[in-house]
Amino acid sequence: MIAHLRGRLFSKQPGQAIVEAAGVGYDVTISVPTFTSLPAEGTEVSLHIHTQVREDLIALFGFFDLREKRLFERLITVSGVGPKLAVTILSGLDPDRMIAAIRAQDHATLTRIPGVGKKLAERLSLELRDKMEDMATAPAAAVVSAGPAADDVLSALTNLGYQRPAALKAIETVVEKDKALGEDFDQLFRAALKVIR
Repeated sequence: MIAHLRGRLFSKQPGQAIVEAAGVGYDVTISVPTFTSLPAEGTEVSLHIHTQVREDLIALFGFFDLREKRLFERLITVSGVGPKLAVTILSGLDPDRMIAAIRAQDHATLTRIPGVGKKLAERLSLELRDKMEDMATAPAAAVVSAGPAADDVLSALTNLGYQRPAALKAIETVVEKDKALGEDFDQLFRAALKVIR
C-alpha cells in the first residue's frame, strides 16, 4: 500500500496532481485545500496518500495535510460516502468547520457542501460525531499563547490562501524558537512565511 509519496510535482490542477517519483508519474486525486497548498510545478512535493484498491482500479488520494487525510479516512467509513464524494466534501468545507458541524449536528452547514443532502448530513453527524473528539482543535488558545501579533498573522496567512492548520503550526513553530517574535507582526509574519508548508 502506498501511504506517502515524495517526488517532483509534474503537473497540478484542481482535483488532480501528477507526482513523478523514481521515473514513475503517479496520478493522485486531490482536494481543493491540497491543491491550493501545493508548490509550483517542477518543485519537490510530499503528499500523504490513501490507496484504494478495487478489482479494476488502483486509485491514489493525496493530502498535503495529515489531518485532512485522517478526516478523509473517517468520511469514507460512512455508508454512502465513497472516496470521490469524500474529496468533494473536503473541498467544500475546511476541516475545523466540518468537524465542528459534525459534532454539533449542524445539518444546515453540512448541506451547503455540493453532493451532501439532508439525509447524508444526518448520517455524517450520527456516524462520526463520537469519532471526531481527537480531531477537534482549540485554535484560539494556541494563537493567544503565541503572542499579541499571532492573531493578525494567522488572519494574514489565511487571506493569502494558506490553510489555517498549516498557518497555526508555522506560527507556533517560530514562536517556540523565539518568543519575542510573537510581539511583532512584521517579524512574525516573515518568519512564519519561511516555515509554512
